[in-house]
Amino acid sequence: MLEQKLDNLIKKTDLSVSDQQKSQLIALVNLLHKWNKAYNLTSVRNPEDMLVKHILDSIVVSSYLQGQRFIDVGTGPGLPGLPLAIMNPDKEFVLLDSLGKRIRFIRQVLLELGIKNVTPVQSRVEEFHDEAGFDGVLSRAFASLHDMLKWCPHLPAKQGVFIALKGLLPDEEIANLPDGFELVATHKLTVPELEGQRHLVLIKKV
Repeated sequence: MLEQKLDNLIKKTDLSVSDQQKSQLIALVNLLHKWNKAYNLTSVRNPEDMLVKHILDSIVVSSYLQGQRFIDVGTGPGLPGLPLAIMNPDKEFVLLDSLGKRIRFIRQVLLELGIKNVTPVQSRVEEFHDEAGFDGVLSRAFASLHDMLKWCPHLPAKQGVFIALKGLLPDEEIANLPDGFELVATHKLTVPELEGQRHLVLIKKV
């Protein structure tokens, strides 16, 4: 059932997804559904809805990832980091969240799905430091652009960008970016069967 649904959704995008990646994405949904009953990781209860609202909503960002190292701040149960790591096994992802139950879930997913390119970290974003910096700092439903930039300015590498997954294009937030940051681009995303708009906002330090 889920396999057919995922196939149909992917056909409506430009994404290229291997059979192994499809299997891992389905397994991720099944684990999320199973753990959700006990740990309340997401308000989305139905596995088919998870395919649209969590999996497709994450992987449509894949083609915008430039570089090698990424951090997903406020990752929750690993979104968008886990689906993007499945789609990009050649890139490295750090998944950061302050809640232990979410990081425990992510560790279990990595173990069961054999994902090797993810490092889960339990920490507040302000307290986490990485010498090399990241090519992309991802956030989905994490905070306003202003708060994201205020809390995460130490995370991107010199040429790194902030990659914010948003619903409606946050024109007011973009117009009021803090000093030292500038808009790189915005992209309208198409997520099959998802109600409402989705946008990607790319920002860099200047």
